[in-house]
Amino acid sequence: MSDLATPVPTAAAEGVPEPPTQETARDEVLVLDFGGQYSQLIARRVRECGAFAELLPHDTPLDDLQARSPRGLILSGGPASVYEEGAPSLRAEVLELGVPVLGICYGMQAMVLELGGRVESAPVGEFGRSSLKVREPGRLLAGLPDEQSCWMSHRDTVFEPPPGFTALASSDQSPVAALEDNERGLYGIQFHPEVVHTPYGTQILDRFLREVCGLPMDWSAASVVEEQIARIREQVGDGQVICGLSGGVDSSVAALLTHRAVGDQLTCVFIDHGLMRLNEGEQVVAAFRDHFEVPLVAVDAEERFLARLAGVTDPEAKRKAIGSEFIRCFEEEAAKLGSLKYLVQGTLYSDVIESGGSAGAATIKSHHNVGGLPEDLEFELVEPLRWLFKDEVRQVGAELGMSERLVWRQPFPGPGLAIRIVGDEVNRERLDVLRAADFVLQDEVRKAGLYRELWQSFCVLPAGVRAVGVQGDGRSYGYVVAIRAVTSDDAMTADWARLPYDLLDRVASRMVNEIPQVNRVVLDITSKPPGTIEWE
Repeated sequence: MSDLATPVPTAAAEGVPEPPTQETARDEVLVLDFGGQYSQLIARRVRECGAFAELLPHDTPLDDLQARSPRGLILSGGPASVYEEGAPSLRAEVLELGVPVLGICYGMQAMVLELGGRVESAPVGEFGRSSLKVREPGRLLAGLPDEQSCWMSHRDTVFEPPPGFTALASSDQSPVAALEDNERGLYGIQFHPEVVHTPYGTQILDRFLREVCGLPMDWSAASVVEEQIARIREQVGDGQVICGLSGGVDSSVAALLTHRAVGDQLTCVFIDHGLMRLNEGEQVVAAFRDHFEVPLVAVDAEERFLARLAGVTDPEAKRKAIGSEFIRCFEEEAAKLGSLKYLVQGTLYSDVIESGGSAGAATIKSHHNVGGLPEDLEFELVEPLRWLFKDEVRQVGAELGMSERLVWRQPFPGPGLAIRIVGDEVNRERLDVLRAADFVLQDEVRKAGLYRELWQSFCVLPAGVRAVGVQGDGRSYGYVVAIRAVTSDDAMTADWARLPYDLLDRVASRMVNEIPQVNRVVLDITSKPPGTIEWE
């Protein structure tokens, strides 16, 4: 089941959503993104501390920043050198908005350079774990050990702080690894507090948010539920709402939030395209129609999707074909429901980012709930999760009373198993083989108690690959199944999961014994980057 409510693109869906109005403005910190690989993680860590944070481009107009009335700003790291031609620059006016500012890595260097300090290329770069020596705790590092481990990732370094700043700490390659100017509310650290390799990083962020910015630290999943219910009611009024329900975590939470807000004004349409995992269609109907009593229209559309996918092998063509056919089917069902103005989507913050919805972001692939679909239907979008990361959506789901099994369901792509039949045509035989293999994998992963430790675990059928094997007393020529299992926080990066050998042995043994068409099982040990999580 897709984790994304299948969408209908509209003009309202383009770009980043409008900031909160003055009536709904929240206490928040804005993270200005200078292109760092950990920029998303900064925002997530701030939220985990109990304050709302949003990531914005480093060159966001000053009027927009002022209109948001943030309680603080954080300047992210970045891959450039502050001296490079074309490197992102820090405008002095950003430091004069009258709110505390914390510069991290590149953000600290840009601040120091702008205010008259000395930043130069160090003789030796500093990448990875480093030892931090606190010389003067100041306000930012108060109460922390004099020596601590931290995570560095830089080649330039600060040699002299700007006038008015106090140098707080140093490391082997960074004479000034932390500094502050309390009078102006400006702070900087060369290391990355947002990564787990900096043990005291959360305390530093919490101190900046709580003590320096004076935030109430009251942002939580429960507050999201109440806030979004109020916003949905204000937006929708007495209008009729439709949701393309997939049954995954994101679309489920979006649908339940909307149902909690407007009740039977919402109708969910579940289109079973025949590309889901074993028994999942029945599970969607049972959960929403029977348990949550959400008005639900269920459509069996397997035949029409398979017909549309006949002969299609290119991954993007598959995505577009599935998205387009979904729209046609969705359109037919919507027409039967009469006048509908609003469409619920389970769009997440990470979807917007990966689809190029924020400045400077590259489109990795066309997420089927953000772009790449026909533009001939018009709805006003209801996107209650657009500001949230995946882990936050799960918290909201739990708050809404969703079962643990549904809340912790691993992500599943909107195009379903079609993009796990790699480089080959999608047909019923391949789908049945892949469904059976996936069932074996998930069954064993759950029995081993590892399901919640994995971000995703699934099987892939590589294109045109058949392997010779020996089954019984005869020669076989069967499918190769590739196992993919990764760990991640938000799918922006991922590492291949070190599954126990005995688990892999059970999975492989069951697959070749229970699925006659399979005679070989392999393991994908590629991380992201350089690979992606899905193969297509």
